[in-house]
Formats: sequence, structure tokens, C-alpha cells
Amino acid sequence: MHLGNGIICPVTGIPMLAVAGVTAFYAYKKAKKDFTRDKILPVISLTGLVFALQMINFAIPQTGSSGHIVGAILLAALLGPYAAFLAICAILLVQSVFFADGGLLALGCNIFNMGFLACFVAYPLVFKPLESRNKPVLGSILASIAALQLGAFAVVVEGALSGSIALSGIAGFTGLMQAIHLPIGIVEGIVTGIVTVLAKSVDSKKLSYSFGGISLILAGIISQFASQKPDGLEWSLLNISNSLVEQTQWQMYGFAQNLQAKTAVLSQISPVAANIAGLVIVGIAMYFVCLTMSRKMVRENAE
Repeated sequence: MHLGNGIICPVTGIPMLAVAGVTAFYAYKKAKKDFTRDKILPVISLTGLVFALQMINFAIPQTGSSGHIVGAILLAALLGPYAAFLAICAILLVQSVFFADGGLLALGCNIFNMGFLACFVAYPLVFKPLESRNKPVLGSILASIAALQLGAFAVVVEGALSGSIALSGIAGFTGLMQAIHLPIGIVEGIVTGIVTVLAKSVDSKKLSYSFGGISLILAGIISQFASQKPDGLEWSLLNISNSLVEQTQWQMYGFAQNLQAKTAVLSQISPVAANIAGLVIVGIAMYFVCLTMSRKMVRENAE
């Protein structure tokens, strides 16, 4: 569901980037209130796991498409919505800047579609009520489906507002996006439910080390066997190619493309090395975010 620069015009992309920035600041302030140093390792390891999971595209039978886990509901279930949103921001930022996976101009849209709607809509309205009734697996499945369906619809709205989807193609694009992201949401929900249940019964430190090891295996080995078929968004766009109007004439488009070509250094090296390097960068980014959030608690305890 990673939108590229050509789908989003500046009129849509820049305000959405502002929305993402304001929401990230809000999430940071909320997460900081009760964040302690003992949470740093779990946050880093789980963020790394989700980053690695997003590398694993699985084929969707009978469609010619593939999908991957977004992981925002998993992050929210184990870390809370605020830290989860910051983790998704870090993941999408690293993917966009260093891998050119998702456009810089579309970064705000991608954060909203994959992070905001999951952490601040699907998680509190779907997952939490079911979890409180001791139905975390059902909550994970329904929340994951809701998050992806909302995100898929948001892509349509953003594409239409940007003028990249002709009016004649909006209905068809909506149907394709909703249909292809339904099985992806089901798979994500099942994985999220299983991991969530298992995580609740394992020591935090052991779980963090396990997540770290799994992330390395996913990024360094299993990612090489990921499906090469177009993902749900790419597949949907291919099926409405006659109604697609790429937004490449804007000056901001050229600026974003040129800047991204210079920063996306990991897209130019071997995939395994790039994946491992990406894991390290995400880990470092979240470490510094967590470190700043924990300082207030350290000062308060010292006093």
C-alpha cells in the first residue's frame, strides 16, 4: 500500500505530511508520559520485526497479486497506539528515504493510511473492545481487516483528490482495492492474533531477543523467497491503467524524485545487505526516539 510520488500531487501530499507530523508529535508526547527504559528493547525489537515482515510478500491465489503484513495492529496491541504509531513512522520513513519504497511526496499519505487509521481508529474501536472480552485473536483479525480496508479506501480518496485517478475509474479502483486487501487483512489478522497471544505469555526480554533473531532470519534469508508479483496497490493500478493519470508535471514531483534518487542508497546494493542495513537503521532511529522519551521518567525517579 506504499503510494509513490506519481500518484500523489503536492496539493494532497504536503497537507497530509503536515497531518502525519502533527500526529507523530502528539503520539510522542502521549507515549512519553509513562515510557521507561525497560521498554526500549521491546519497542526496538518489535519495530524491527514489523520492518522485516513487510519485506515478505506472499502470493494471493487466483489474482496474480501479492500482499505483505503492515503490522500496525500488532505494534499497537503490544506497545500501545502511541508508540506503535511512532514505530510505523520510523519504518515508513526508512523505507522511503533509503529504499525508495513509497514516495517522499506521498510519505504523509502512507503514514496516515498504514499508521493513523490502524493505531487510532481500528485499534481502539475494534481490537480493544474484543480484547477486553478476552477475544484477542478475533480482535486482531477484525481490526487488521478494518485497518486495511480503511487504508485501501483512503488510497482511493487521496488518488482522486490528487487527480491521478480519473472519475470514470474511481468506482473500479475502489472495488479492486477493497477486494484485494481483504485476504491480506485476514492473513495479517491471523498472524497478529497468534503473535499477540504468544507474546503475552513470554518474558519481555526473551521475547525481544526472539523478535530480534526472527527479524534477522526474515530480512537475511526468507525475504529472498518473497513473491515478486505486484502488491495489492500495484495490481489495482495495473487494472485501471486506462484511468490512471500520473502526477509527474509538478515541480515538487521532480524535486522529490531527485532527492529520493540521492538518498535511496540501500536500493543500489544487494538485497540481503540492504535489508540488514535497514534493520539497523530502524533500530537506531527507534533507540534515539525511546531514549528521549525515557529521559523524563529518569529525571522524575532521580528527584
